[in-house]
Amino acid sequence: MSNLPDATRQGVEPLDRMEPAEVVQPSRWRSIWDADVTWSFRHSPVAVVAAVVTLAMILSAIFAPWIATTNPFDPASLNLMNGFSRPGVPNAFTGESFWLGTDDQGRDVWSTILYGLRISLFVGFMAVLFALVLGVLLGLLAGYVGGWVETIIMRVADVQLTFPSILVALLIFGVARGVIPIEYRDQMAIWVLIVAIGLSDWVQFARVVRGATLVEKNKEYVQAARLIGRKPGAIMLKHILPNVLSPVLVIATISLALAIIAEATLSFLGVGAPPTQPSLGTLIRIGQDFLFSGEWWILFFPALTLLALALSVNLLGDWLRDALNPRLR
Repeated sequence: MSNLPDATRQGVEPLDRMEPAEVVQPSRWRSIWDADVTWSFRHSPVAVVAAVVTLAMILSAIFAPWIATTNPFDPASLNLMNGFSRPGVPNAFTGESFWLGTDDQGRDVWSTILYGLRISLFVGFMAVLFALVLGVLLGLLAGYVGGWVETIIMRVADVQLTFPSILVALLIFGVARGVIPIEYRDQMAIWVLIVAIGLSDWVQFARVVRGATLVEKNKEYVQAARLIGRKPGAIMLKHILPNVLSPVLVIATISLALAIIAEATLSFLGVGAPPTQPSLGTLIRIGQDFLFSGEWWILFFPALTLLALALSVNLLGDWLRDALNPRLR
Protein backbone atom coordinates (compact mmCIF):
# COMPACT_ATOMS: atom_id res chain seq x y z
CA MET A 1 0.00 0.00 0.00
CA SER A 2 1.19 3.47 -0.87
CA ASN A 3 1.41 6.08 1.87
CA LEU A 4 0.33 8.85 -0.57
CA PRO A 5 -3.09 10.25 0.34
CA ASP A 6 -5.95 9.38 -1.96
CA ALA A 7 -6.99 12.39 -4.08
CA THR A 8 -10.61 11.38 -3.84
CA ARG A 9 -10.52 11.15 -0.02
CA GLN A 10 -8.91 14.59 0.28
CA GLY A 11 -11.74 16.22 -1.71
CA VAL A 12 -9.54 16.89 -4.74
CA GLU A 13 -10.85 15.89 -8.15
CA PRO A 14 -8.56 13.47 -10.01
CA LEU A 15 -6.75 14.89 -13.01
CA ASP A 16 -8.58 12.64 -15.43
CA ARG A 17 -11.95 13.96 -14.18
CA MET A 18 -11.05 17.70 -14.19
CA GLU A 19 -12.77 19.76 -16.90
CA PRO A 20 -10.59 22.09 -19.00
CA ALA A 21 -10.73 25.76 -18.11
CA GLU A 22 -13.23 27.71 -20.18
CA VAL A 23 -11.57 30.02 -22.73
CA VAL A 24 -12.99 33.53 -22.58
CA GLN A 25 -13.52 34.92 -26.07
CA PRO A 26 -12.94 38.66 -26.43
CA SER A 27 -15.91 40.77 -27.42
CA ARG A 28 -16.31 42.12 -30.93
CA TRP A 29 -15.46 45.67 -29.87
CA ARG A 30 -12.39 44.43 -28.00
CA SER A 31 -11.23 42.57 -31.10
CA ILE A 32 -11.65 45.72 -33.19
CA TRP A 33 -9.80 47.78 -30.57
CA ASP A 34 -6.86 45.34 -30.55
CA ALA A 35 -6.69 44.93 -34.35
CA ASP A 36 -3.48 45.88 -36.14
CA VAL A 37 -5.05 48.78 -38.05
CA THR A 38 -6.71 50.20 -34.93
CA TRP A 39 -3.49 49.89 -32.94
CA SER A 40 -1.58 51.67 -35.70
CA PHE A 41 -4.17 54.45 -35.76
CA ARG A 42 -4.11 54.93 -31.98
CA HIS A 43 -0.32 55.22 -32.01
CA SER A 44 -0.16 57.70 -34.90
CA PRO A 45 -0.80 61.27 -33.68
CA VAL A 46 -0.75 62.60 -37.26
CA ALA A 47 -3.47 60.16 -38.32
CA VAL A 48 -5.60 60.98 -35.28
CA VAL A 49 -5.39 64.74 -35.89
CA ALA A 50 -6.08 64.29 -39.61
CA ALA A 51 -9.10 62.10 -38.84
CA VAL A 52 -10.47 64.63 -36.35
CA VAL A 53 -10.09 67.51 -38.84
CA THR A 54 -11.67 65.51 -41.66
CA LEU A 55 -14.56 64.34 -39.49
CA ALA A 56 -15.15 67.88 -38.19
CA MET A 57 -15.36 69.24 -41.74
CA ILE A 58 -17.67 66.47 -42.89
CA LEU A 59 -20.00 67.04 -39.93
CA SER A 60 -19.87 70.81 -40.49
CA ALA A 61 -20.90 70.31 -44.10
CA ILE A 62 -23.73 67.93 -43.20
CA PHE A 63 -25.14 70.22 -40.50
CA ALA A 64 -24.44 73.47 -42.35
CA PRO A 65 -28.10 74.63 -42.32
CA TRP A 66 -28.06 74.48 -38.51
CA ILE A 67 -24.51 75.74 -37.92
CA ALA A 68 -24.44 78.62 -40.40
CA THR A 69 -25.74 81.95 -39.18
CA THR A 70 -27.72 82.51 -42.41
CA ASN A 71 -28.28 80.89 -45.76
CA PRO A 72 -25.78 82.92 -47.81
CA PHE A 73 -27.39 81.95 -51.11
CA ASP A 74 -30.87 83.09 -50.19
CA PRO A 75 -31.29 86.59 -51.68
CA ALA A 76 -33.94 87.45 -49.08
CA SER A 77 -31.41 87.08 -46.25
CA LEU A 78 -28.74 89.34 -47.76
CA ASN A 79 -28.04 92.97 -46.94
CA LEU A 80 -25.75 94.75 -49.36
CA MET A 81 -24.94 97.29 -46.64
CA ASN A 82 -22.96 94.54 -44.89
CA GLY A 83 -20.64 94.14 -47.85
CA PHE A 84 -16.87 94.03 -47.21
CA SER A 85 -17.21 93.85 -43.42
CA ARG A 86 -13.85 93.06 -41.86
CA PRO A 87 -13.51 89.96 -39.62
CA GLY A 88 -14.73 90.69 -36.09
CA VAL A 89 -15.21 94.43 -36.77
CA PRO A 90 -18.76 95.86 -36.60
CA ASN A 91 -20.04 97.18 -39.91
CA ALA A 92 -20.01 100.98 -40.14
CA PHE A 93 -23.56 101.14 -41.55
CA THR A 94 -25.48 98.32 -39.88
CA GLY A 95 -23.40 97.68 -36.76
CA GLU A 96 -23.47 93.93 -37.38
CA SER A 97 -20.31 91.92 -36.73
CA PHE A 98 -19.14 88.81 -38.61
CA TRP A 99 -16.21 86.89 -37.15
CA LEU A 100 -14.91 85.87 -40.62
CA GLY A 101 -16.14 89.00 -42.39
CA THR A 102 -18.40 89.30 -45.44
CA ASP A 103 -17.90 89.37 -49.19
CA ASP A 104 -18.95 92.00 -51.74
CA GLN A 105 -22.62 90.99 -51.54
CA GLY A 106 -22.79 91.04 -47.78
CA ARG A 107 -22.71 87.26 -47.42
CA ASP A 108 -21.21 85.89 -44.22
CA VAL A 109 -17.91 84.20 -45.16
CA TRP A 110 -18.36 81.60 -42.41
CA SER A 111 -21.72 80.57 -43.85
CA THR A 112 -20.45 80.54 -47.43
CA ILE A 113 -17.58 78.25 -46.42
CA LEU A 114 -19.96 75.77 -44.77
CA TYR A 115 -22.25 75.66 -47.79
CA GLY A 116 -19.32 75.60 -50.21
CA LEU A 117 -17.80 72.73 -48.24
CA ARG A 118 -20.96 70.72 -48.83
CA ILE A 119 -20.61 71.05 -52.61
CA SER A 120 -16.88 70.27 -52.60
CA LEU A 121 -17.24 67.17 -50.42
CA PHE A 122 -20.28 65.92 -52.33
CA VAL A 123 -18.53 66.26 -55.68
CA GLY A 124 -15.35 64.69 -54.30
CA PHE A 125 -17.08 61.67 -52.74
CA MET A 126 -19.33 61.00 -55.73
CA ALA A 127 -16.50 61.42 -58.25
CA VAL A 128 -14.27 58.98 -56.35
CA LEU A 129 -17.14 56.51 -56.00
CA PHE A 130 -17.83 56.70 -59.73
CA ALA A 131 -14.15 56.29 -60.60
CA LEU A 132 -13.80 53.41 -58.11
CA VAL A 133 -16.76 51.43 -59.47
CA LEU A 134 -15.76 51.98 -63.10
CA GLY A 135 -12.07 51.28 -62.53
CA VAL A 136 -12.61 48.18 -60.39
CA LEU A 137 -15.04 46.63 -62.87
CA LEU A 138 -12.78 47.32 -65.84
CA GLY A 139 -9.72 46.11 -63.93
CA LEU A 140 -11.43 42.86 -62.93
CA LEU A 141 -12.60 42.33 -66.50
CA ALA A 142 -9.16 43.02 -67.99
CA GLY A 143 -7.29 40.83 -65.49
CA TYR A 144 -9.66 37.86 -65.49
CA VAL A 145 -10.80 37.69 -69.12
CA GLY A 146 -7.56 38.83 -70.76
CA GLY A 147 -7.13 38.72 -74.52
CA TRP A 148 -8.45 41.54 -76.69
CA VAL A 149 -10.62 42.82 -73.81
CA GLU A 150 -7.54 43.45 -71.69
CA THR A 151 -5.70 44.98 -74.64
CA ILE A 152 -8.45 47.52 -75.38
CA ILE A 153 -8.96 48.54 -71.75
CA MET A 154 -5.27 48.90 -70.97
CA ARG A 155 -4.47 50.78 -74.20
CA VAL A 156 -7.25 53.28 -73.45
CA ALA A 157 -5.81 53.65 -69.94
CA ASP A 158 -2.29 54.19 -71.30
CA VAL A 159 -3.52 56.87 -73.71
CA GLN A 160 -5.40 58.67 -70.94
CA LEU A 161 -2.33 58.60 -68.70
CA THR A 162 -0.43 60.68 -71.27
CA PHE A 163 -2.71 63.65 -70.50
CA PRO A 164 -3.02 65.47 -67.17
CA SER A 165 -6.22 64.50 -65.42
CA ILE A 166 -7.36 68.12 -65.12
CA LEU A 167 -7.19 68.50 -68.92
CA VAL A 168 -9.20 65.30 -69.39
CA ALA A 169 -11.80 66.61 -66.94
CA LEU A 170 -11.91 69.94 -68.78
CA LEU A 171 -12.43 68.17 -72.10
CA ILE A 172 -15.20 65.92 -70.77
CA PHE A 173 -16.88 68.82 -68.98
CA GLY A 174 -16.79 70.96 -72.12
CA VAL A 175 -18.22 68.21 -74.35
CA ALA A 176 -21.00 67.47 -71.84
CA ARG A 177 -21.89 71.15 -71.50
CA GLY A 178 -22.13 71.39 -75.26
CA VAL A 179 -24.54 68.44 -75.47
CA ILE A 180 -26.82 69.50 -72.58
CA PRO A 181 -29.49 72.09 -73.49
CA ILE A 182 -28.85 75.60 -72.18
CA GLU A 183 -31.85 75.64 -69.83
CA TYR A 184 -30.56 72.54 -68.00
CA ARG A 185 -26.86 73.41 -67.77
CA ASP A 186 -26.92 74.95 -64.30
CA GLN A 187 -29.10 72.13 -62.96
CA MET A 188 -26.82 69.43 -64.37
CA ALA A 189 -23.51 71.24 -63.72
CA ILE A 190 -22.74 69.37 -60.49
CA TRP A 191 -23.43 65.95 -62.02
CA VAL A 192 -21.45 66.79 -65.14
CA LEU A 193 -18.59 67.80 -62.87
CA ILE A 194 -18.78 64.47 -61.02
CA VAL A 195 -18.72 62.46 -64.25
CA ALA A 196 -15.84 64.53 -65.67
CA ILE A 197 -13.64 64.08 -62.59
CA GLY A 198 -14.60 60.40 -62.26
CA LEU A 199 -13.75 59.62 -65.89
CA SER A 200 -10.37 61.29 -65.45
CA ASP A 201 -9.44 59.20 -62.37
CA TRP A 202 -10.60 55.63 -63.13
CA VAL A 203 -7.27 54.56 -64.67
CA GLN A 204 -5.32 54.09 -61.44
CA PHE A 205 -8.07 51.90 -59.96
CA ALA A 206 -8.18 49.75 -63.10
CA ARG A 207 -4.41 49.24 -63.28
CA VAL A 208 -4.09 48.22 -59.63
CA VAL A 209 -7.08 45.87 -59.72
CA ARG A 210 -5.92 44.30 -62.99
CA GLY A 211 -2.49 43.50 -61.51
CA ALA A 212 -4.01 42.01 -58.36
CA THR A 213 -6.53 40.00 -60.40
CA LEU A 214 -3.75 38.47 -62.52
CA VAL A 215 -2.23 37.13 -59.29
CA GLU A 216 -5.47 35.98 -57.66
CA LYS A 217 -7.02 34.18 -60.64
CA ASN A 218 -4.31 31.48 -60.62
CA LYS A 219 -4.78 30.59 -56.95
CA GLU A 220 -6.41 27.40 -55.75
CA TYR A 221 -9.66 28.92 -54.46
CA VAL A 222 -10.41 30.43 -57.89
CA GLN A 223 -9.63 27.12 -59.64
CA ALA A 224 -11.89 25.33 -57.16
CA ALA A 225 -14.70 27.78 -57.95
CA ARG A 226 -14.28 27.03 -61.64
CA LEU A 227 -14.43 23.28 -61.02
CA ILE A 228 -17.75 23.50 -59.19
CA GLY A 229 -19.24 25.45 -62.09
CA ARG A 230 -19.31 29.03 -60.80
CA LYS A 231 -19.84 31.61 -63.53
CA PRO A 232 -17.02 34.06 -64.33
CA GLY A 233 -19.05 37.03 -63.07
CA ALA A 234 -19.67 35.36 -59.72
CA ILE A 235 -16.01 34.38 -59.41
CA MET A 236 -14.85 37.94 -60.07
CA LEU A 237 -17.33 39.63 -57.72
CA LYS A 238 -17.60 37.10 -54.87
CA HIS A 239 -14.14 35.53 -54.79
CA ILE A 240 -11.53 37.81 -56.40
CA LEU A 241 -12.96 41.25 -55.55
CA PRO A 242 -12.79 40.88 -51.72
CA ASN A 243 -9.10 39.98 -52.00
CA VAL A 244 -8.11 43.03 -54.06
CA LEU A 245 -9.92 45.73 -52.07
CA SER A 246 -7.10 46.71 -49.69
CA PRO A 247 -5.07 48.75 -52.22
CA VAL A 248 -8.32 50.11 -53.68
CA LEU A 249 -9.28 51.66 -50.33
CA VAL A 250 -5.90 53.37 -50.08
CA ILE A 251 -6.18 54.76 -53.62
CA ALA A 252 -9.75 55.93 -52.93
CA THR A 253 -8.65 57.87 -49.83
CA ILE A 254 -5.85 59.63 -51.67
CA SER A 255 -8.05 60.18 -54.73
CA LEU A 256 -10.62 61.96 -52.57
CA ALA A 257 -8.17 64.77 -51.86
CA LEU A 258 -7.21 64.93 -55.54
CA ALA A 259 -10.88 65.02 -56.58
CA ILE A 260 -11.61 67.88 -54.18
CA ILE A 261 -8.63 69.81 -55.53
CA ALA A 262 -9.70 69.05 -59.13
CA GLU A 263 -13.20 70.34 -58.40
CA ALA A 264 -11.78 73.48 -56.82
CA THR A 265 -9.49 73.98 -59.84
CA LEU A 266 -12.34 73.63 -62.32
CA SER A 267 -14.56 75.95 -60.29
CA PHE A 268 -11.73 78.45 -59.97
CA LEU A 269 -11.41 78.42 -63.77
CA GLY A 270 -15.12 79.13 -64.06
CA VAL A 271 -16.18 75.77 -65.53
CA GLY A 272 -17.18 73.96 -62.35
CA ALA A 273 -19.97 74.60 -59.87
CA PRO A 274 -22.52 77.23 -60.98
CA PRO A 275 -22.73 80.62 -59.20
CA THR A 276 -26.01 79.55 -57.58
CA GLN A 277 -24.24 76.59 -55.91
CA PRO A 278 -20.68 77.80 -55.30
CA SER A 279 -18.06 75.43 -53.95
CA LEU A 280 -14.79 76.29 -52.23
CA GLY A 281 -13.16 76.78 -55.62
CA THR A 282 -15.84 79.27 -56.65
CA LEU A 283 -15.39 81.17 -53.38
CA ILE A 284 -11.64 81.32 -53.94
CA ARG A 285 -12.21 82.68 -57.46
CA ILE A 286 -14.55 85.36 -56.09
CA GLY A 287 -12.08 86.28 -53.34
CA GLN A 288 -9.21 86.53 -55.82
CA ASP A 289 -10.94 89.46 -57.51
CA PHE A 290 -10.74 91.49 -54.28
CA LEU A 291 -7.37 90.33 -52.95
CA PHE A 292 -5.35 93.33 -54.12
CA SER A 293 -7.98 95.85 -53.01
CA GLY A 294 -7.46 94.92 -49.35
CA GLU A 295 -10.33 92.50 -48.75
CA TRP A 296 -7.98 89.57 -48.10
CA TRP A 297 -10.37 87.55 -45.91
CA ILE A 298 -12.72 86.75 -48.80
CA LEU A 299 -9.94 84.63 -50.35
CA PHE A 300 -7.94 83.62 -47.30
CA PHE A 301 -10.51 81.69 -45.26
CA PRO A 302 -11.97 79.53 -48.11
CA ALA A 303 -8.42 78.79 -49.30
CA LEU A 304 -7.36 77.83 -45.77
CA THR A 305 -10.37 75.51 -45.48
CA LEU A 306 -9.54 73.83 -48.78
CA LEU A 307 -5.89 73.43 -47.74
CA ALA A 308 -6.81 71.89 -44.38
CA LEU A 309 -9.30 69.50 -45.96
CA ALA A 310 -6.98 68.29 -48.72
CA LEU A 311 -4.01 67.95 -46.34
CA SER A 312 -5.94 66.00 -43.70
CA VAL A 313 -7.38 63.57 -46.27
CA ASN A 314 -3.94 63.10 -47.82
CA LEU A 315 -2.40 62.35 -44.42
CA LEU A 316 -5.14 59.80 -43.74
CA GLY A 317 -4.40 58.17 -47.07
CA ASP A 318 -0.69 57.97 -46.28
CA TRP A 319 -1.39 56.37 -42.89
CA LEU A 320 -3.84 53.89 -44.40
CA ARG A 321 -1.29 52.91 -47.06
CA ASP A 322 1.32 52.16 -44.41
CA ALA A 323 -1.15 50.41 -42.07
CA LEU A 324 -2.37 48.02 -44.78
CA ASN A 325 1.12 47.26 -46.09
CA PRO A 326 2.16 43.86 -44.65
CA ARG A 327 5.83 44.58 -45.30
CA LEU A 328 5.77 47.44 -42.76
CA ARG A 329 4.21 45.41 -39.93
